[in-house]
Amino acid sequence: MNGRYFDTWLGIGLNILHYRKAQGLTQMQLAEKCGISRNHMQRIETAAAACTVNTLVDIADALNIPLKRLFEFRD
Repeated sequence: MNGRYFDTWLGIGLNILHYRKAQGLTQMQLAEKCGISRNHMQRIETAAAACTVNTLVDIADALNIPLKRLFEFRD
């Protein structure tokens, strides 16, 4: 994905990756918890694809974190 919101999606993806690894989950495990494919999870984490707000809510729920944490970008 390229475009106007690439940096935002990249930040979200990096946050998903951070929390997933902190919990010792694989992409496949997290994807299964969210009802999406591992390939789609990988594309979300790397900002190669966007996703719906519903999917972000599912990801946050699966990681047991508040949704807002996915939007807390580090400098």
